[in-house]
Amino acid sequence: MKKPTAVVIEMVDIIPIEIGDIVKLKKQHPCGTNEWEVGKLGMDIGLKCRGCGRKVRLLRSQFDRRFRGYIKRGFED
Repeated sequence: MKKPTAVVIEMVDIIPIEIGDIVKLKKQHPCGTNEWEVGKLGMDIGLKCRGCGRKVRLLRSQFDRRFRGYIKRGFED
């Protein structure tokens, strides 16, 4: 019988974001830009590349790990 293995879960703070925020992530998109617009919130985060318009979704935990800062907040119009 196999021994149970320990699972290590790294806790990352939840980043407060809103629809319309422009954020910077850890790596830039292949098109060369590093600006993403938040379009969907929930269990996953919908992002749109500000350079080429490509839409992607990241799990909330992946987004929180890759987040590097705000470029513009959605309420700063």
